[in-house]
This record gives sequence, C-alpha cells and structure tokens, in this order.
Amino acid sequence: MIKRNYVRALILLLLVTCSSWPVKLLAGEEHQTAQPSEKIELQSVAHLMQLSEIRGVVTDTSGLPIPGVSIGIKGKTGVGTTTDQNGKYLLELPENSVTLVFSMIGYVSQEVLIGQKEQVNVVLKEASSQLDDVVVVAFGKQKKQDMVGSITSVSAADLKKNPSSNLTTALAGRVAGMIAYQRSGEPGQDNADFFIRGVTTFGYKVDPLILIDNVEVTTTQLARLQPDDIQNFSIMKDATATALYGARGANGVILVTTKQGQVGAANFSFRVENSVSTPTTDVELADPVTYMKLYNEAVYTRTPLGEIKPNTVLYSDEKIANTEAGLNPYVYPANDWRNLMFKDYAMNQRMNMNVSGGGGVARYFVSGTFNQDNGMLKVDNRNNFNNNIDLKSYSLRSNVDISLTKNLEMVVRLAGNFDDYNGPIDGGAEMYRKVMRANPVLFPATFPKGPEQQFINHIMYGNFDSGNYLNPYADMTKGYKDYSTSTMSAQLELKHDLKYLTEGLSISAMMNTNRYAHFDMSRAYNPFFYTLNGYDRFNDTYGISNVNEATATEYLNYQPGSKNVNSAFYLQSILNYNRTFGEKHGISGLLVYMMRQQLDANAADLQLSLPSRNLGLSGRATYAYDSRYFAEFNFGYNGSERFHDSQRFGFFPSAGLAWSIS
Repeated sequence: MIKRNYVRALILLLLVTCSSWPVKLLAGEEHQTAQPSEKIELQSVAHLMQLSEIRGVVTDTSGLPIPGVSIGIKGKTGVGTTTDQNGKYLLELPENSVTLVFSMIGYVSQEVLIGQKEQVNVVLKEASSQLDDVVVVAFGKQKKQDMVGSITSVSAADLKKNPSSNLTTALAGRVAGMIAYQRSGEPGQDNADFFIRGVTTFGYKVDPLILIDNVEVTTTQLARLQPDDIQNFSIMKDATATALYGARGANGVILVTTKQGQVGAANFSFRVENSVSTPTTDVELADPVTYMKLYNEAVYTRTPLGEIKPNTVLYSDEKIANTEAGLNPYVYPANDWRNLMFKDYAMNQRMNMNVSGGGGVARYFVSGTFNQDNGMLKVDNRNNFNNNIDLKSYSLRSNVDISLTKNLEMVVRLAGNFDDYNGPIDGGAEMYRKVMRANPVLFPATFPKGPEQQFINHIMYGNFDSGNYLNPYADMTKGYKDYSTSTMSAQLELKHDLKYLTEGLSISAMMNTNRYAHFDMSRAYNPFFYTLNGYDRFNDTYGISNVNEATATEYLNYQPGSKNVNSAFYLQSILNYNRTFGEKHGISGLLVYMMRQQLDANAADLQLSLPSRNLGLSGRATYAYDSRYFAEFNFGYNGSERFHDSQRFGFFPSAGLAWSIS
C-alpha cells in the first residue's frame, strides 16, 4: 500500500507539472516561476507518505478467529473496518499514534495503542454474562442488580422454542405472576389471553399494556412479532416498574425492543420450520345407537304420565335395530359428523429471513417473515372453492440507525403486518359447536345422485321434515369467507448525546404513525336440501324429494362484511441523565413527555368520530450506593379525554428501596 502511495503521488506530481507547461510558454514565464506550485505538490506527497497500514488477526480465547469484529479509531468517525471470515483485518491509518477500538457483540471491547506497530493481533474475551445483566425498563435500560421494581425478562431463544406462529402462545408458564390461557387453536383466532398479578377495570381492560419499541400495540400485533426480530422482552409487574405509564400500566406492561444493526459485514439468517397441529383432546360422544336409546329414555323420563308432546321424534325399535345392523346408510344414517368434517392434523409452515450489518455511519436490520397456518376442515371436491382455514401472514421490518454527527443519531423504523384469511363462513370454532349439536341419525350428510338426478349440478344435502334441521356439513361446505388485515407503522427517532454540556446527559425524541385496515366478505350458495320420502326394503331402494327448491341456488351469492380503518399518532420526548460519582454514587434521572391520538374511520356518530387523545408526563429518579443500596422514585401524570374536564388528569407515584445482600 505504501508503494502504491508513492506511485500515486509521483503520477499526480507529473500530471500537474506537465499541465502547467503550456501556460508557462504562452505567458512567456521562465521555469523558475513554477517553484511555488512544485512546493505545494511536494507537500501533498509528504502528506500521502504519512499514511500507514495496520493489519492483524482477531481471535477468541480458544484461538478461533472472530469474523465481523468492528475496528475503529478512538475519537474519530468514518474510519474503520471489520474482520473477514478468517478474523483478519487491514486498516489504513492517517497517522501512527492512534488507538484502535475492537468491539463485537458478546465480547469485551478492547483498546490498543498502535504506535509504530505494523501488525496487531487481538484476543477478545467473551462477555455473554453482560448481556443478561441489562434489562429493558420503561424508557430505558437498567442493570439487574440496580432494579427496584419487579421486572422479568424472557430470552428470544426461549421464545423461538414455541412451535407456533403466534408469539402470545409462548408466554404461558414462562413468567411468574403471569397467567396466560388460549381459548382457541383456530388460525387467526388463537391469541392467548393473559393478565399479570390480577385484573383491574381501567377502560374495561384486563390485558397488560403492550409496547413494541416504546409504541403501544394490540395483542394481534404482538402475536405476529417474530422471535427472530426480538432483542429484549420484558414484563413489568409491580407499581414501581409501571408507574411511568400511569393508568395505562395498571394491568402490567409488556415491553419489547426489536433488533438493530451492528457494525460489521452483512450477516444473513434464514430459518424454515414445518409443524403439525392436532387437537389436544376430543370430547367423547355416544355412538348413534346409544344416542337413540338415551334420547328415547330422556323423553319418557321427562313425561312420567306418558303424555308425549306432538311432533316429538321418537326412534322406533326397528330404526334402532336396522341402524345397529348397518343397513342402508341413507335410510338408516349413523353419522360421525366429526369424522365427516374434520381431518386428524394440519401442516403449518414458517419462514424468516433477516440481514443485518453496517459501518460507522449507518447500521441496518431488515427482516421478512411468511407464515401459513391451515385448519383441519375437510373440503368437498364437488365445490370449486376451498372452505378450509388457510391463514397466510406476511411481516416486514426494517430498522436503520444513522450517525448524523458524533453526538447525534437518527433511527428509522418501518414495519408491516399483513394477514390473508380464507375459511368457513361461521369460523372453525362454530363448526365444531354445530357438530356437537347436530343429530347423527335423522338424515345423511348428502345423498348420492340416482338415475333421476343425473342432470343435477348441485350437491344434494340431507335434511328432515321441512328442511329446518341443522346439517353442519352443509353449513361448512356451502361457501367461504375472506378477510384481509393490514397494519403499517413508521417511526422516526432522534437521539442526541449532550455530554459536551455535562457527562451522562442525553435527549431524544420519537414520532410514530400507525395505520390499520381490515375488511371481510363471504360468498355462499343456499344449499339444496333433500328428505327421504319412501323406502323399498325388498329392493333396497329409496326415494328423495327436494324441500327448498324455491330458495336454494346453484351459484354463489356475495355478502359484504365489516370494514374498519383507523390511524394512530404517537409523539414522545425524553430527557435522560445517568452518571456515577466517586465510583460509588450512581445517580440517574428521567423525564418523559408523551402524546397519543387515535382516529376511527368507522365511527357511528359525531362524538365517536372525534379523535381520542392522551397526554402524559412521567419521571424517574434513582440513587445507588456502592451497587448495594438502591432507592427509586417514579411518577406518571396522565390525562385522557374520556373523562370530564375536572377529572381528566391523574397522578400515579411510586417509590421503592432495595438492598443487595450479596
């Protein structure tokens, strides 16, 4: 490299000298007049000669090379490099007397004074324990040993062990004091309900406040968050930890921060999972013969005087015997509705890809996710549509950090979640409830086509009497429902280090806008219902007749569903101070202003169409002595337009003391 610098300097000097000759000849000047220009060029050569190179290898304590280590010059920005796959690096230095900083996530940073050295090999020590010592708290981070409030962290590695595309189902049993339960396993309806240390009634909410990158989100947005994108996951449980959020944090707070880019070469990660879903349990049902016997017994025991009400169905001994003998299943049906309508399992797929990296000026983390969750409903191939549950979820996330100056950093976060759903009109859970209520012996699910029905183009569904009985198979296969949901978020943050005013002082501002849109629709035909109208026992033939020809259709009808659009705007500014005096006295202070506004486009009246606004001012002050004795005071002063002018604001203070015995 030094030789190349000499050649570059000589070529530059030659070009400048040659380019000056025509000017000198035309001006009639002598050769001596070019001496000042030559002096300037020689100074440039001398400056180029000051550049030097430093190279070396970075390894861990076991001697293995570490790729992606960030190497920079202390006190200077824009100059740096990273180690390659073999742990090697090469850096051009503007001067010899510099200090290089070697840093890598998971390792202790190291500073080395170069001097006149041309090669420096560095051994980095692991610092994995340091990652566990820091916990994300309200509007900041604290060391575990300095915490006064009750906060529990869940590692992203533990969340990845959850064999589901729904993150909320991974919380059950992982956090003391948190109760989580899942009401349904149906894709799209499988969000877990959870509460922390009991329930309050503010705003009729029972679930905790959920924040992703300090912005309030819904349970569904948390459910769609991928473990691969999570950096920290904290659950705040007591008043000391949640006081800064005021009344909104009355049920506890779940605070999640997503990953950000680190200085180094591009790092790709790709994960593919395939899972099988099966019912956890099935309710045991009586077989058709037992059903009829118990039904008759129930009718008689409820009419001890033998007064059977008109139109009461009783099963004859002949029907019971022929059903038990397995005679013609269309005349003596014995439906196992659950087996007719549900499969034994469903296959699900999950894919995630992310890339991160960057340099001294900009760092990036970009990820994309695709999940497909399927239901266990069967599809009738005589239809040309799919009535089974098929939920496709797409997620995109981009976090970009830009160092505008030495003390000013800008963070741009973009995120989008998109759901496309196809399934039965009434939903999978309702289909199961209909199976549990349906009569298994009155009629078959469908009748086959006979010679008289060979030109019929529709499915002949079974029914009884006038066709008003529940046929769950017809309800499942008569049509399908689609819905689409989109949630998009854009966030801009500015962080300014004010250490040039006083050590430990910083200020930050954040603005976020969120857009949500949902619509659904259904398409279905009116089923043709047929009933049995005669049976020839000797020839084993039967007749059927249609009971709703006037209202049934062979084409799909369109039914529009709900449409919902809303937007939210969030603004936050933070003044933070954190400093240690005399190695034993740690003092920190935090002041936060926040404002949130939400607008619903589907409001039913003028009052509901007005924006919903919340304002808040929160603060925290902490003191630590010798990392053993701790005191903390928090407050939240929050206001909401839900209340009368005289009662809109509330003050929510908390205080705590702690003593580390060890």
